[in-house]
Order: sequence, then C-alpha cells, then structure tokens
Amino acid sequence: MASDAPEKKEVDGFDVVLLHGKTTDGEGACVLRARPGKLEAGEVRPLREGRPIAGGGEVVRLSPRAGMPNLFDVDVQCALPSSMEAQAIPAGGPPQVATRAYRESWERTFGPAPRKALSN
Repeated sequence: MASDAPEKKEVDGFDVVLLHGKTTDGEGACVLRARPGKLEAGEVRPLREGRPIAGGGEVVRLSPRAGMPNLFDVDVQCALPSSMEAQAIPAGGPPQVATRAYRESWERTFGPAPRKALSN
C-alpha cells in the first residue's frame, strides 16, 4: 500500500486537515485545516463530472495518516481563483460598454436597418 501513496512534500512545512463531521447537505465533510501560519475551517467535497467548482478554492488529494483516523495530509492538485479574483484579471482590449439603453436606442441613433426590396 505504501507504493500507492503519493510522495510527501515537506518543503513548505505541514499541511493537514482534520475531518470532524458531515456538511449540512450530507455530500461533503467539515474540516479544520492547519498549515504554516494558518488555521482554517472549511469543507471538502468530492469532484463530480459536469458540476462546476463554485467560489474558487483548491482541488486537493487527501492521504490518511497512520494511526490517526480523521487526520489527513493535503496535496494541492490545483488552486482555483475565487470569482472576485477572476473578475479582477484584466481582459485584452478596452472594456465593452453596451447598456440596455444603448441597445434600445440603436435605431433612434443610427436609423432603421435598410430593407431589402422584394423581387417577383
């Protein structure tokens, strides 16, 4: 079984979670996460194909610690930006400004679209 476990990375110190109960919807687990300089409360949930990962966060792999049934080592697979961070990333080019009033007044501003003549 030891060959199945991923190698532990001790470069940045420890990163562990303690599972302490189910989430209110019963699909995940409530956790306490400890890493250098931080102690956080949160939730872990299984990845499901076709369902978005809302609100940012991290995709992690949890490896159980021997002799400690509710304590797991954390291996971060992918860090996802929160929706606020994603909005802060500037897109290429100038901002697009197309308000409802702008769209509704197109014909008033530029005139109606030319009509094609019907042929017999």
